[in-house]
Amino acid sequence: MTPPDSRAPAADAVTAAATGPRTTAAAAVTTPRTLWRRSRGFLICLGILIAAAVTLAALASGSRHGRLDPRSADPDGSRAVAELLRARGVTTRVVTTAREAAAAAGPATTLLVTDPDRLGESRLRAIRSAIDLSGGRTVLLAPGSPSLRDLAPAARTKGTAFDEDLDPGCPLPAAATAGRAATGGDHRYTTDGATGTACYPSGGHPTLLVLPSGTAGGDTVLLGSETILLNKELASEGNASLALQLLGTRPDLVWYLPSPAEAEDEDPAQEQSFLDLLPHGWSWAFLQLFVAAALAALWRARRLGPLVTEKLPVAVRASETTEGRARLYRKAGARDRAATVLRAATRERLAALLGVPPTQAHDPQALLPAVSARLTERQPDLTGLLFGTTPTTDAALVALADHLDALEREVRTS
Repeated sequence: MTPPDSRAPAADAVTAAATGPRTTAAAAVTTPRTLWRRSRGFLICLGILIAAAVTLAALASGSRHGRLDPRSADPDGSRAVAELLRARGVTTRVVTTAREAAAAAGPATTLLVTDPDRLGESRLRAIRSAIDLSGGRTVLLAPGSPSLRDLAPAARTKGTAFDEDLDPGCPLPAAATAGRAATGGDHRYTTDGATGTACYPSGGHPTLLVLPSGTAGGDTVLLGSETILLNKELASEGNASLALQLLGTRPDLVWYLPSPAEAEDEDPAQEQSFLDLLPHGWSWAFLQLFVAAALAALWRARRLGPLVTEKLPVAVRASETTEGRARLYRKAGARDRAATVLRAATRERLAALLGVPPTQAHDPQALLPAVSARLTERQPDLTGLLFGTTPTTDAALVALADHLDALEREVRTS
């Protein structure tokens, strides 16, 4: 379409400019049907993903509980040990806080702490109190230096046992009965002159250490590896026998699985942000979603490149477009906007002709003296013409357009 002539009458030009936004806004109205048609593909895919996630979570929630969980039948779970203990009359109770574990400990209980190195200081103190006062057995699973200082200060770690399957090498009845077992692969221990029973040595240092506690009849077992409790390894070597004898000496077994909150101390000054509370896998999931969204945006975005001339199917003259928009503008009856745009456009063109800076084109003190200096004939009311009030009738609007056009023509030819 040929652009309108830059020297067309001011009334026609402002009519086209003023009516353009109205018709464009009307054409750009988004209806609910249009919105649904644009977004239904994305919403359907999102619904499928949510349904699949809920279904998978529901199917997995009944059988997957986590590593060393006595309710889990996964390869890294410990349900097999719990079932064998139950067959021997030992009841297993799962707790997730140190307070519950300490409260449940007693002379007739075995307290199993699955991950002592994750515990905060207050939790370690609670478990230490249970060790000293309960009179029962406490089994610490693969404790390292962070937890040994509080739970078994007489013992220290002594490197890694690289051989997994080891021979008993001690007179402990449980070890002698079980024979060779997978107690290696993780920590070895040594004692600072404390009395105890050291079994399953690797390089001269035991991977199983039994220490007496402060209460008569109680003891603490340091087991350097968690392998013998896993479902996938229970049937190997003497793992099942050793696990049953270490955990089945009392009628009750308290299985302490520390929750994520147990890894932090109870000090209120130690605050975590929202991102710190999210599981690690969620961060990668958000990153993948961000990358997918960026790729989708690039795929759906329009290509940037040089402008291409498009051949319109119908040639519409500029005058016809101006007249059509003028009729719509007249039908709207927006004389106030028409007069404002007429005067603003005239002031800008006059400022360009008179050398007035564009920033001062709408300042009467800067524009009116420059216009008066260029007029040679009888000067009209420039203030009312360029900065006056809104015309009250269509005839007054047309007259204003004619006067502005005449003023611009006179300034241009003077």
